[in-house]
Amino acid sequence: MQRFPYTTGKQGGNMLNQLIIIGRLTHDPETKILEDGRKVSDITLAVQRTFKNMEGNYDTDFIKVTVWEGLATAIESYCKKGVMIAVKARLQTWKYDLPDDRKLNMLEVIAERISYLSPSGKNDIKANEESSE
Repeated sequence: MQRFPYTTGKQGGNMLNQLIIIGRLTHDPETKILEDGRKVSDITLAVQRTFKNMEGNYDTDFIKVTVWEGLATAIESYCKKGVMIAVKARLQTWKYDLPDDRKLNMLEVIAERISYLSPSGKNDIKANEESSE
């Protein structure tokens, strides 16, 4: 039986927030530098579904992933449009108060580790090895 990395929450229950996404980059990564000096890159992965739709075709999902700091630098250096990568990520939620008294809940995918599956890329980088967010 495989052990999963998880945390124990304040109430004592086991918790896990982890995603694995394998897909192809839809565009060349572009790293931006924020006002506070941190680097960030938003990439989109095209991920083909494993089942056919009603017309007998495979649909593709386009998943936006936020990549911080050293990972953003590495992905810009080693990856181009069409490269296949695997991303280990977590989900992060944000809440915004809109002017008309409505609340907006956002869900963001944050990369923690990237494995380059195309032959020309660097093999494997972890967020904590490259000074992450």
